[in-house]
Amino acid sequence: MSDTDAARSGADLGRTVAERAVPDDGNKTSYSIGDLAKEFDVTLRTLRFYEDRGLIRPRRNGSTRVYSRRDRARLKLVLMGKRVGFSLDEIRDMLDLYDLRDGQVTQMRVALGKFHEQIAVLEEQKKDIEQAVDELRRTVEIVSGILREKEARDGA
Repeated sequence: MSDTDAARSGADLGRTVAERAVPDDGNKTSYSIGDLAKEFDVTLRTLRFYEDRGLIRPRRNGSTRVYSRRDRARLKLVLMGKRVGFSLDEIRDMLDLYDLRDGQVTQMRVALGKFHEQIAVLEEQKKDIEQAVDELRRTVEIVSGILREKEARDGA
């Protein structure tokens, strides 16, 4: 490992999983609600809802919400969690685990176990969907054949 890699690795130890999981977008350290809504293609109402649920915690500057890099990372993980089928409560629990530093091995193992469980659920759903698509394709072939026969008979 080079000195640069060792320094980077050491710096990474202080970063949360959420911060590691979401690519940095340069030197920007704060975001408006509109910035995040546009970047992640969500509504302002969605961001406010996630705030109400404790999933993101922007600071306030008067009546203006100011989101940090951490909030941006958490939002990215919320959206990923939703996409893969986790409930908002499950996402919040995992985000709380993500906020822990590397020393929290037990909590990380819990999160990893949840990820593996969800992978198994999604794999089963994928299998069910593939079977449904196959059935539908067979039905399309049957109906198409019947339709061709009727059209040939009616056209003759």
